[in-house]
Amino acid sequence: MTKVLMKGNEALAEAAIRAGCRSYFGYPITPQSEVPEYFARKLPDVGGVFLQAESEIASIYMLYGAAAAGHRTMTSSSGPGISLMQEGISSAAGSDLPMVIVNMMRGGPGLGSIQPSQTDYFQTTRGGGNGDYRVLAYAPSNVQELVDYTMLAFEKADEWRMPAFIMSDGMLGQMMEPVEFPESNKEVLNRQAKEWTTDGRRDERGHRNVITSLELSTPELEKINRKRYEKYQQVMEKEVIFEEDGVKDCELLITAYGSAARIVKTAIQILRENGYKVGLIRPISVWPYPYEAYKDVPCDDILVVELNNGQMLDDVKIATEGRQNIHFYNRLGGMVPTAQEIVDKAIEILGGKND
Repeated sequence: MTKVLMKGNEALAEAAIRAGCRSYFGYPITPQSEVPEYFARKLPDVGGVFLQAESEIASIYMLYGAAAAGHRTMTSSSGPGISLMQEGISSAAGSDLPMVIVNMMRGGPGLGSIQPSQTDYFQTTRGGGNGDYRVLAYAPSNVQELVDYTMLAFEKADEWRMPAFIMSDGMLGQMMEPVEFPESNKEVLNRQAKEWTTDGRRDERGHRNVITSLELSTPELEKINRKRYEKYQQVMEKEVIFEEDGVKDCELLITAYGSAARIVKTAIQILRENGYKVGLIRPISVWPYPYEAYKDVPCDDILVVELNNGQMLDDVKIATEGRQNIHFYNRLGGMVPTAQEIVDKAIEILGGKND
């Protein structure tokens, strides 16, 4: 495969098209506006549909309709726009509809800034809308991973019939790096209609499918929700993805995700060159979260690095169950730490020792 130099936003849009996405509905917002721009240029060439909706609220319900008809469909936005979509995302989850949603996070709360941040971790991993539901969520840390996990998100959304998020930020969306694209999957592009879709067919089913999240019978709604939770349990068992390095003999573990993990890796390299034993756990699926990865961490201290005020911190505390001392380093409002800042914090925790 030939490598191509591409901006992150455009690379993930191309990946979506190669994964079989044939409809995009969205609204421009910095720092992800190149995503709809790319779809507007490219989707008509493959027989797809691009529509700039009048709002993020409208776009998520357009996704609902396209997904219910069996199409691979996608939207993208940033924090303020994702907030407006929450009712529709809850409805999609409550209707077991597969779709892919990209959040190029920016500083918040409210309108905040247009600089990169990780302030929407709670919103994505805990579900920002009403009701008991979950969404698949992937946190890439480079442009190639934006490609890889966008394609995976479409596969897993279909497999589990649930929304899937790409949880990235403005740093990766605007960054240019060389990427490789796999060939389009002809089996996916020529896939037969899904039996659960609402397409007006009666055929051998003897009835037309109806897709809705509304259930006025409380016993029936309880039954549906329990069944969906069983599905989520399977997802938590089968779909955890993480990277680890140097954990077995580490004196300090650093954990980070997304763009923050890029900087952490450089910091760890500097620390190791100076004799410090530092390990890494990088969650890639932030839901389901890799709780088990922290089970056998041998050191007493864990440093969590985020571009927010401590949101993944909660998951690390759940994972460690009080076994380790949890430390935290962050920058806010779109500020990004240097590797040296993280090195200094790590040395402070280690007490300057490098035995």
